[in-house]
Amino acid sequence: MKKTNFITAISSTALLTLSAAANAQETWTMTSTWPDSLGLIEIDRHWVETVNKLTDGELSIEFRAGGTLMPSTEVFDATETGSIEASGDWPGYWAGTDSAFSPLGTTTMLFNGVDYLNWIMQWGGWELYQEVYGEYNLVYLPYGIVGSESGLMGGVPITSLNDIDGKRVRLAGRDQGRVLSGLGGSQVSLSGAEIYQAIERGVVEAMEFNTPGVDYDAGFAEVVEHWTVPGWHQTGSVLGVMINKDAWNSLSEQTQDKLKIAAESTMAWSLSWLERKSTEGAENFIEAGVEIHKLSEEDLEKIQKITNQVIVQSACENPMTAQVYHSMVSYLEHYSTWRDLTVPFNMSRTTNNLPSLEELEACINQ
Repeated sequence: MKKTNFITAISSTALLTLSAAANAQETWTMTSTWPDSLGLIEIDRHWVETVNKLTDGELSIEFRAGGTLMPSTEVFDATETGSIEASGDWPGYWAGTDSAFSPLGTTTMLFNGVDYLNWIMQWGGWELYQEVYGEYNLVYLPYGIVGSESGLMGGVPITSLNDIDGKRVRLAGRDQGRVLSGLGGSQVSLSGAEIYQAIERGVVEAMEFNTPGVDYDAGFAEVVEHWTVPGWHQTGSVLGVMINKDAWNSLSEQTQDKLKIAAESTMAWSLSWLERKSTEGAENFIEAGVEIHKLSEEDLEKIQKITNQVIVQSACENPMTAQVYHSMVSYLEHYSTWRDLTVPFNMSRTTNNLPSLEELEACINQ
């Protein structure tokens, strides 16, 4: 072989190898609704780090904290249009776009964290996330499970539901706001980064954000004096990643499976991580001298009654919302066969005061 031909052959082989390597690795840009100052961003980071390890060069995700690429309110549209490939979120933020996002993000007086885990993995929840997000050119991987949230904190004592009447409360969630209105309170919408100053300046009398560990790390113990439990407004929540469908479809099936495995792993990690932080955060609030008030059983029964009415109201406004709530209540009734036999050792709760499946079915079929 002539020398020139030999060099040409080597060069061609090298170019083909480089081309194959370039095609094998895909790079995504991902951001989040959470800024660096809020601990929930660690769930996003955990998933990204797990994906980058599992895919071993097939996919590289470059993660940017919330607010560094665009305002957090814009990440949904940016991911839907493909301006970025992925973004971490809390589904409830998009309830103004479609009310079905509300129960996908959290529920009042319905699911705890393990209920969400069960429902997503075994009772059809995962498919409903795909159906709702799929309407917006998105694939959704739930990867964060939050247990019961702190409750209401602020500068004034709330010892019973009577104390909520007339109060301005920072509260997230569409249906949560409706329940608060039924209790006489007024919902104020603020981002997580705005809450500290709102409490400090008396813009709101009470607020909720997340679990005690996340709330303490955000500095709320410096500006609140009272804490009312339990966190009836969000008894469990889900976080996850929105992925542009075109970006998702560009991946091999094997790589897609690895992203799903990373999400399932992160869900389990997040639940236990946040429960540990909740325990430590509660200790820190107590040590800081924050006074704790506990709502009575009668108050919780009243909240449940109003919640059931709100769920049916929301369901009858949107058949997709009705499908989500119907699936959730069906899970609770089915699971109660076993759950009730194991009281008090298996996440016991009463299931005789849930929203009516018959009413939810009527909302679906209207």
